[in-house]
Amino acid sequence: MPRVNQEVNTLCFGRLSSPGPEARTVAIGKFVVVTGLSGAGKSLVARCFEDLNYFCVDNMPPGLLPKFAQLCHASEVSQVALVLDARVRRFFNELKGALEEIPRFGYDYEMLFLEASDDVLVRRFSETRRKHPMADGGRIVDGILEERRLLQGLRDMAQTVIDTTSLSARQLRDEIERRYSTTSTERKLDVTIMSFGYKHGVPLDADLIFDVRFLPNPFYVADFRHRTGQNGEVRDFVLQFPETQTFLTKLFDMMGFLMPYYVREGKTHLTIALGCTGGKHRSVTIANELGGFLAERDYNVCLDHRDIQKKDPS
Repeated sequence: MPRVNQEVNTLCFGRLSSPGPEARTVAIGKFVVVTGLSGAGKSLVARCFEDLNYFCVDNMPPGLLPKFAQLCHASEVSQVALVLDARVRRFFNELKGALEEIPRFGYDYEMLFLEASDDVLVRRFSETRRKHPMADGGRIVDGILEERRLLQGLRDMAQTVIDTTSLSARQLRDEIERRYSTTSTERKLDVTIMSFGYKHGVPLDADLIFDVRFLPNPFYVADFRHRTGQNGEVRDFVLQFPETQTFLTKLFDMMGFLMPYYVREGKTHLTIALGCTGGKHRSVTIANELGGFLAERDYNVCLDHRDIQKKDPS
């Protein structure tokens, strides 16, 4: 059943304790170490793991891995991704021993190594104008060759190697989801539908904004002035007009057309804002109607009536 989700998930670390005997033999989760060449896609892959609800950490010294795994076990964190690159090269000698400790805390661990061809890496650094971490002021290609040499040992240790030479960002994301998602591979789009008042400012994080100030305003009806679009009578007032029904028909038709393409493009979150003058009547009503329409089509919908509690100026 589709449902409107307004919950916020938080992660709290509990008291650190040693794992019991059962944690040493029964895996409670997945621990992925992501490493590879600079420019091969580690930052994108880290964001993919975050979207898959992995707890992600960037460039922790390998010597701290056992303590970190112990902390995650004590806090019942079941999916962990750790990103390592050449910046921690002075600690590489500690890595193998640290990784061998991870199963003691109930995790199956895997090392994922990302690489790409030299010419593609040179092009990516040239396009972004980033400095290669191993170039030391010299040529990018020299830095790439030095990093390949330095990371060869990690590549040999890796259980999975992904060559991103010919992969687009979308294709790499799909590959990570295919390999590491523990839920259905069907992508769900999270949609925030926000009502707001123009007199309180336009929301900066909206992807789409619709102005509904052209609709008849309940504010000028004495019985409705101090109510909101959550009230049934106010809702009925806004919805009774032909222009409202025409607008909803066109809005639903457009969103029904757009949403599958947003999903296909790989978008994971969309914010749709609807604004009226004060953000209490018309925008709230239309936001609720649009939320119901999208929830029935199995999108994850969160309603945010931003300005509904703000006081009217005296």
